[in-house]
Amino acid sequence: MAVMSKSQELMTTILKSLPAEAEITRIEYEGPRISIYTKNYEFLASNNYIISDIVNTVKRRLVIRTDKSIRKKENDATEILKNSIAEDVGLGNIYYDDALGEVIIEALEPQKLTNNPEVNLHKLSADIGWKVIVKKGSDLPSTSIKTIYYVKQAESEARSEFYRQVGEEIFRPKLSQASNVTLKSLGGFNQVGRSCMLLTTPESKILLDCGILPNARNTWDSYPRLDWADFDMDDLDAVVISHAHLDHSGYLPVLFKYGYRGPVYCTDPTLSLMALLHNDYVKINSHEGSQVLYEGRDVRKMIQHTITLPYGLVTDISPDIKLVLNNAGHILGSATSHLHIGEGLHNILYTGDFKFAKTKLFDETIWNYPRVETLIMESTYGGKADMMPTRDQMESNLVNSINSTLEKGGKVLIPSPAVGRAQEIMLVLDQQMREKKLIECPIYLEGMISEATAIHVASTEFLSRDLKNSIARGQGNPFQSEYFTVIDHHSKRAEVLRDEPSIIMATSGMLEGGPVMRYFEELAPIEKNKLIFVSYQIAGTLGRRIMDGANQASIVDQDGKIKIVDIKCPKEKIDGFSGHSDYNQLIRFVGKLRPKLRNVIINHGEHTKVENLANSISRIYRIRTHRPEVQEAIKLV
Repeated sequence: MAVMSKSQELMTTILKSLPAEAEITRIEYEGPRISIYTKNYEFLASNNYIISDIVNTVKRRLVIRTDKSIRKKENDATEILKNSIAEDVGLGNIYYDDALGEVIIEALEPQKLTNNPEVNLHKLSADIGWKVIVKKGSDLPSTSIKTIYYVKQAESEARSEFYRQVGEEIFRPKLSQASNVTLKSLGGFNQVGRSCMLLTTPESKILLDCGILPNARNTWDSYPRLDWADFDMDDLDAVVISHAHLDHSGYLPVLFKYGYRGPVYCTDPTLSLMALLHNDYVKINSHEGSQVLYEGRDVRKMIQHTITLPYGLVTDISPDIKLVLNNAGHILGSATSHLHIGEGLHNILYTGDFKFAKTKLFDETIWNYPRVETLIMESTYGGKADMMPTRDQMESNLVNSINSTLEKGGKVLIPSPAVGRAQEIMLVLDQQMREKKLIECPIYLEGMISEATAIHVASTEFLSRDLKNSIARGQGNPFQSEYFTVIDHHSKRAEVLRDEPSIIMATSGMLEGGPVMRYFEELAPIEKNKLIFVSYQIAGTLGRRIMDGANQASIVDQDGKIKIVDIKCPKEKIDGFSGHSDYNQLIRFVGKLRPKLRNVIINHGEHTKVENLANSISRIYRIRTHRPEVQEAIKLV
């Protein structure tokens, strides 16, 4: 008699726990979950205690899927959905995901579906044979979200196989009883950029972030030192991405270019924003004819292999590591990563970029973890002098600075990162203008700001509690304010540059290319205008050089020729709008974690910031604090 494997025993236990009425057709791995396929979806979904009891027994995440045999054709299912959903819901796009048997419904008023007792989504799912998932829709179109659904539809068979393979790897028997944990620094240590580290145990290799460093002096300093880590792509169990900014995710498509076929874990908005930023990179560099790191097909591979997670969900990502993503408060979908290793062996918290303070966009970083032995923390503003003004003070500083320019008939140019700072500033400008504190004038938006904002509108569950509730209650969507005018074609720039007061927000935020350069070229030589920086400027960028006092800039003009621009307009840095924690917030965060930490590892900061923060934490809390260079290994256990 053949002996069953642990995997077979697990599936048999689940199957025996399900009643005959469930009409189960198969049970199989689906990435970090186990999927149960049924012909009687409504029965299982309506009697969710059955699944809850099994979860408590097997200690695995289970999900109910509809069997393919009961799924109606997409056209027929769409017709039923449109006839079943009231017009006031604001039904938008409908996407089918054959790999998961899900239909994603975008609705402008999703709560009218999910909170309506007269609408039974379980029954609706059973009627069409597809599991109905309701998501917030947006009046602003998002090409990135459409691209993601297109890739998922086109690669449904490959994704189904991918999910099975990932599940088998995660839930395989453990190969070793050893207990050691090592962290290798591959980028982002004593520098801001190319954040990347490799976490290794006897069972697993997990890559935490995979970014690039723009404007590095040497090409080899631009990318993570994967070569030094000495591993094959096949050795990696997973990649965890904290957020979409390119200094944390910009090298990820390169992994797929060179053969990585494993899972990427991040939040849903992070995937959408990565698709936006990576496809923009491909578009810009292919037009310039330069050598590109990766191509569109590599971005599509990344999308195909990404498994998105909500905040707060415990997820197995390897045989001995569980991951929980939580709000980091930095940008939309940004997450801290809590990694539980072994059976209580060691707990690591990687903050990524985080904001330990409430903003208009996001609630503050989660801090109440049950256990953390090692903290890996950013130090962008780790200097003792890095103190942010109060919320009221920084908004007042911004309003006063803008008004002083508008009163003279000038224009204010705000170089804006497309993701995060742009949306925060938009909320401030809208509120201050409605309250008549800011002189009323046109606010022009150009570049990826509009597309990134559409992703924010479609991801309200990741916004601050106050903003999310305000939008849900129908009290207006500040992202779609009447004061904003989107410039979606360069031919309209003449309108923006007319001799009248206005505010212009354009990408990129560090004056490293993008539509902002055309406005900079025209506006910087005129004394009555103003240049306002609201975000961090990485060393080596044009924005940083101007902040440090440069009065001239060499740029490539519209004809592709080198042009010297005299900077005669005032320039000002408004502190406080950063998505990073200041010195006091960093110190306070460390003190909040209980029980007391064993190790703190400082990364993501210029050398002096790293050194100061590490010394302060060691002195104040008497905790062993490390500040490694790139290409160092730290033994944690």
